[in-house]
Amino acid sequence: MSNEARFPSNFLWGGALSANQSEGAWDKDGKGSSSADLAVAGKKGAKRLHTVSVEPDQYYPSHEGIRFYEHYQEDIALMAEMGFKCFRTSINWSRIFPKGDEKNLMRLGWPFMIECLTNVLSMALNRS
Repeated sequence: MSNEARFPSNFLWGGALSANQSEGAWDKDGKGSSSADLAVAGKKGAKRLHTVSVEPDQYYPSHEGIRFYEHYQEDIALMAEMGFKCFRTSINWSRIFPKGDEKNLMRLGWPFMIECLTNVLSMALNRS
């Protein structure tokens, strides 16, 4: 009897991203500001600051993220190369509805999400 732990053969290895933390491109292609875009980097022992507008002397981590918005095709290809079978992400709603009260989808924001998800499907990340 082996003490070696094993995952079941149907276990789904995968990856996950939060759009607000990973996309970057906070002011590209008509995206509106969100509360995440106005949150400055935190410090141990200090409350995280949220500003009313972008202040030039502050560092806002969401403004850069991992630049998934610009590199999603390469990032998804890397996940497929690592053998991932699933991928979870969220939608950055201010990229699709920049002001939050539009009646129509934003011209560039929605196609980005469709292209991203199409890319995931083409890499077969959702299949086991």
